[in-house]
Amino acid sequence: MNIFREWFQRNFSDPQTIILALLLAGGFFVVIYWGSMLAPLLASVVIAYLLEAVVAMLERKGLRRIFSVLIVFCVFIIVLMFLMFWLIPILSTQITQLVQELPRQIDFGQQMLMRLPEHYPQIVSEQQVSEIMNSIRGELAGFGQNVLTLSLSFIPGLIALVIYLILVPLLVFFFLKDKQLILGWLAAYLPKQRELAATVWAEMDQQIGNYVRGKFTEILIIGGTSYIVFMLMGLNYAALLGALVGLSVIIPYIGAVVVTIPVAMIAFFQWGWGPEFAYLMLAYGIIQALDGNVVVPLLFSEAVNLHPVAIIVAVLVFGGLWGFWGVFFAIPLATLVKAVLNAWPVKVLGDES
Repeated sequence: MNIFREWFQRNFSDPQTIILALLLAGGFFVVIYWGSMLAPLLASVVIAYLLEAVVAMLERKGLRRIFSVLIVFCVFIIVLMFLMFWLIPILSTQITQLVQELPRQIDFGQQMLMRLPEHYPQIVSEQQVSEIMNSIRGELAGFGQNVLTLSLSFIPGLIALVIYLILVPLLVFFFLKDKQLILGWLAAYLPKQRELAATVWAEMDQQIGNYVRGKFTEILIIGGTSYIVFMLMGLNYAALLGALVGLSVIIPYIGAVVVTIPVAMIAFFQWGWGPEFAYLMLAYGIIQALDGNVVVPLLFSEAVNLHPVAIIVAVLVFGGLWGFWGVFFAIPLATLVKAVLNAWPVKVLGDES
């Protein structure tokens, strides 16, 4: 008990640290336990936070805030309509086509596997090939059951989607329009002694904003480039694969490796081992190389330097807590943890040295 008491006094003797710890714990509590219920609100906050940079840029050019908000909001609505009425229907159609093509592709893959025992009898046997195919068919049967369950729950999900499409744009507009009013109202309920929390937020504000906007830009660049390349090369399901490649940049290191599998499989089932397959994989490799060596350094030149192990741990931990959004915000959240540790009072951390 004495050891714990000394540790607590050493790390939480300053009231500022207690206030910061309570604010962080409260934020985590709200997101973990009320995240699903407040999903439209949280999504609106994130979108408004992203759009605020554009609104502020228009204000700096001399435009009144209300007009800046109206312009940015109209562009946001146009992009949303584009996604709803053009991109999503295309992706839905290609997913349906892919599911319908799976039996034929499985038969093609089985024929290719059955040739392996003939060429490499010392390595692969017919029994092993049969076990592999049975395992694949079992997984596909489970996948089909999941698709059926998903289709049965489609109507409630569709109703929720319609509600989100109404609530989220409305909330985004009011968050942008009444930003100062809402922030002033929230500040009135926060402790007055919050300098340490303000220091951490000031350090994180620009970094998180730059990271999230840069990540969205990277998704658009890599996804759009992949779609154009796949379409020009005649690859089936170009839009679907382009979207997957774009979304793969959300998960550092792991995403690029994982998304290579569907790209290579679709190309192989379409062309087999041939020059088209080689050219496609070469083009895909060039896109990944440009992403890692050109796009990322340009977009994230001011990003906080985090060790790859820290990034992977952050993806695992926050992804396990909050799913997709936890993965997306894993690096900003890891940066937040680092900023909190850096901002912790020097006298507290210096006691041990």
